This record gives sequence, structure tokens and C-alpha cells, in this order.
Amino acid sequence: MTFQTSDWPDGFLWGSATAAAQIEGAAHEDGKEDSIWDHFARIPNAVAGGDTPEVAVDHYHRMPADVALMKELGLQSYRFSISWARVKPGDRFVNQAGLDFYSRLVDELLDADILPWLTLYHWDLPQALEDAGGWANRDTAYRFRDYAAAVYDALGDRVSHWTTFNEPLCSSLIAYAAGEHAPGRREPRAALAALHHQHLAHGLATQTLREKAGAAALRVGITLNLTNAVPDDQADAADREAARRIDGLWNRMFLEPLLLGSYPADVLDDLREHRFDELVQDGDLATIAQPIDFLGVNHYHDDNVSAHPLPVDAAPGLTPTDRPKSSPFVGSEYVTFPSRHLPQTAMGWEVNPDGLRTLLVRLGREYPTLPPLYITENGAAYDDTLDPDGRIRDTEREAYILSHVDAVRAAIAEGADVRGYFVWSFLDNFEWAWGYEKRFGIVRVDYETQERTVKDSGHAFARLIAETRGRVGSSMGLAVER
Repeated sequence: MTFQTSDWPDGFLWGSATAAAQIEGAAHEDGKEDSIWDHFARIPNAVAGGDTPEVAVDHYHRMPADVALMKELGLQSYRFSISWARVKPGDRFVNQAGLDFYSRLVDELLDADILPWLTLYHWDLPQALEDAGGWANRDTAYRFRDYAAAVYDALGDRVSHWTTFNEPLCSSLIAYAAGEHAPGRREPRAALAALHHQHLAHGLATQTLREKAGAAALRVGITLNLTNAVPDDQADAADREAARRIDGLWNRMFLEPLLLGSYPADVLDDLREHRFDELVQDGDLATIAQPIDFLGVNHYHDDNVSAHPLPVDAAPGLTPTDRPKSSPFVGSEYVTFPSRHLPQTAMGWEVNPDGLRTLLVRLGREYPTLPPLYITENGAAYDDTLDPDGRIRDTEREAYILSHVDAVRAAIAEGADVRGYFVWSFLDNFEWAWGYEKRFGIVRVDYETQERTVKDSGHAFARLIAETRGRVGSSMGLAVER
């Protein structure tokens, strides 16, 4: 598959992404205290293999070499997250040693001519705040605002691109209703409270970042994981209703308060018994709907949706452990997800690249206030093998990435305003409740030696960047003054 510079808008940005809890390690060094993932991983049967993020892939100590590898691959931007528990241990005080690590990281990136793209929250709440109620406690939103201010004070002179939250669906519904992600609670109303309070925290932090930046160049946005909820039987009214419900909870409960300043009325009706409206105070929606400069879109798969029980011979879905879990879809727990018998990744996720095109075109069609889009995560886990010659011939991942990049190209041709693509993930890492069983990286990590090896998919991505680099970055004002 060949890509031309003319396929992409001038200034299209190519990058890769990671998350602090998944790669840094040094989980209790230089003043860092427990995040909810450090705590959760110590609960028996919470994480596959009993794995923990204590060491992860040791990026905390190997950061300069990792950035040098990014430069070798030609990455133009690196999307990383900040560990709240490292910067404000227990959310009690600002830890200078923690901030210093991120300051060094930013300087390394700038020296390598790589744009730092900072995410403030990628699921690793300080455990002390969870002990006080976590995201179900409205006060946590205000604590997040203060944390964002501390990070800006340290890095705002060199970082221009700020993402408030990564995938709040996962850190609210999957974490507080399903119980699969930290903190592992199965409390539907707490999950809805977490959803609203994370929206509020986004709005408060956005206001604070803009106030602090003043006239300085600043781009603030949020990243959502979005899906296409496809009725299993388009002719079945019950399946269409199930798809509406999943689209509402998964997509519109996040898009509409952020972009339109309101929650979707049909979903509020679905949630009537949980009294969601009582969580929303006067002025909250105006705070949440702060103008944003970009919307990050994370997309890995569509979701085929049914109102009917799965067939008795249906293969069970993959789960990291047999720890009891619940549906994350509060108020619509009856919905099922039958297979369409498409190819699947090692996560059991269906591969359908055209779904990404469909999603991107839909966003532009349905939301007139939509800001520019960036694909902030897209990638796949496969069971990589290290060949005797030391090469990782991950042909399935390479095909997945290139076919989804082609879907982005098709969406742009149909009018979608997409400005960049970040492959997930730069490194193999601690894959949340899956521990170290699933590998998403375009760079392999030997978890025993921490040796890095670029996979064939990484080389293919580097070639893609090189093919398009003639026009990339020329007019978007992406350079950061030092």
C-alpha cells in the first residue's frame, strides 16, 4: 500500500502514543505513591498473571534512549501521559522530582524535533483520592483542576498541545460499573457520577489552562474512544433499539455535553431509575462545554449489537481473568455483542477498517461545532513471535495499521477534517487488566531484559512517515519555541 503526500492535508501529523502507568515503572521511586492501578494490581485475580506496573517497561530510566528510537522512526509527535500520583503523591503536594522527569522528557523530545503531546489523565488516579470516593466524589473534579495547574506551571512554557482526559468511558463506566479496570467497582450510580465528574473536571481544567496560558499558543482538547454501534439485524426493531442505547452511552453521552452543552435526552430517559440528572448542578454543562481546539478519536473496532441473548454455541468473549464483572452499559445491561465472524485481533476485537472511515465522516456530518480531529490511538494486539534472526514479522499488525491509515485517507477525501494519526502503541507495555499478555507495540520489549526491537510494523510505519514527509508539518505552526 502506497501513500502520496497529496493524500493528506498540509501539516498532517504522524506520531505514536503511550500511557504513564503502562510504560514508566519506577512505581514507588522519587516520591511517587500508589495510583489506583498500583493498588488494583495487588488485588488477587484482578490482573492477568498477577502482573503489576511496578517495573512496566522501565521507561522512567530508559527515556532518553526511547526518545532517540522515536527519532529514528521519524515520529513527528509523541503522545504521552502524566502520572498524577507521581506529580502529586496522594494529591497532597507537588512533587518536584516527579515534575522534573516530565521536564526532561519534554526537553528530549524538543531536542529530537518531536512535538510533545501531553495527556493529563490516562486512568491512574492517586489511590488516596479513590479512598475518598474517587471519581464518584465531585470534589475530585476540583482536585484535577489543581493538578492540571501544577503541570502547566512546570511545562506550559514548552508544551502547546494538552489533552485533558483519555477515554473517560473506560475510567468511568468500565472502571466503576463493570469492575474490569481500576478501581474495580461494580456500582452503576458511582459509574454515572464518575462520568459526569470527569466531564466537569475536563471543563474546569480547560478553563484553568487557558487562564494560565493567556495570549500564549495553547491547544486544548480531549480524547474519546468512539465506536459504530451496528444493529445485528437491521430489520429487527429490538436490535436497532439496542444499537441506539449503545451509541448513546458509548458515544453521545461524551460527545454531546462536550460539543453541544447538553446530555442526550434519550439516554437520560434510559437512565431514569439511576437519577443521573440529580448529579448535574447549575452551571456544570456550561463549564463542560468549553470550546476545544481538537477532538482526539481513539478507535480500534466497531460493535455489533443485539437485544437478544447470544446463541448457545457462541464462543465466550475473552476476559483477562475470571474475576466477577458486570456490564459497563448502565441501564442497558441486557444488550449483547454477537460476532460478525470477521477477522479478530488477539483481544478478540473485530477488524473492520472501513468502520473508522464511517465514524469520522459521521462526526463531521452530525456535529457542526466539531473541532479538527486527530486519531490519537489506533492499533492492534497480536501474538508476536521473535524469529531466530531477531526479526518480528508482525504482518497482521502491519496490515491493520496500513488499512486503517487508508481508511483515514478515505475519510479525508469525503470531507472529514482529520489532522493527524498516532499509532498505539510505541512500546509493548502493561496492558491494564491483561498485564503483559497482550502486545500492542510497534516496538517489541523483552520484559526480562527490557531490550527494544523495532517490529516490521514499526519499520512500515516509519516508511509511511518518510513517504509523506515532504509536506508534513509545513504550515500547522506545530514547532514549539524553546
